[in-house]
Amino acid sequence: MDLLIINADDFGYSEGINLGITAAHKKGILTSTTMLANMPGFEHGVKIAKNNINLGIGVHLTLTCGSPLLEDVPSITNNNKFYPLSFYESDFYIDTDDVYREWQAQIEKILLAGIKPTHLDSHHHVNRLEPIREVFIRLAEEYDLPVRNNFEVPSSLKTTSRFSLDFDQMAEDKEIWKPIKIKNLIQDCKAYHSVECMCHPGFIDQVVLDNSGLRDLRAYTCAELQNRKYKEMFEKNNITLGNYGDI
Repeated sequence: MDLLIINADDFGYSEGINLGITAAHKKGILTSTTMLANMPGFEHGVKIAKNNINLGIGVHLTLTCGSPLLEDVPSITNNNKFYPLSFYESDFYIDTDDVYREWQAQIEKILLAGIKPTHLDSHHHVNRLEPIREVFIRLAEEYDLPVRNNFEVPSSLKTTSRFSLDFDQMAEDKEIWKPIKIKNLIQDCKAYHSVECMCHPGFIDQVVLDNSGLRDLRAYTCAELQNRKYKEMFEKNNITLGNYGDI
């Protein structure tokens, strides 16, 4: 079986993002998403999750978006806000215990909401950075969860054989239907047998306008994922659309 996991980041960011992800799932080929536990759309996302049981939902661990769930994590916050991504793009110091406790709180909040996570990844890919990487691996092992294949994944963890950005890249040109790109994705599925394709669909609302650098791209990605031609091509090539629970 060749498995393709089309995963939307940022579920829970805002109600608009949640609704765009839901449309891409119900009307399109989106099969998986990862949830932010600390953002304004969280409770709205929990309600949606309970009405869409075939949508796999992982945890989108964050250190760079919004405010922490915990109050006593000083090394990763400034004025009760997470540092921006730029903080981690040069030499930085953090207490890994702060990261561990905050990320554990994010996972536990999603579990307490009645959602059984399918996998772990991170906002802005900060899980790839040392010493954050070791905290990420530790939590994945403790919760027995698969992870996104965006770093050198240890053999103790489940992941896909390939990680792709094709749908976001297609939407960047603001054109629908890119047969060359989709053929490349199909070839990857055939060669690697399990592929995650990350994307950022969503509808634009005030929260997105005020806080996110990704705006128009989200709406174009949402439309792209609803193109019926993709599903037909995947079916023709015996590619199964699923989530991390299918690994």
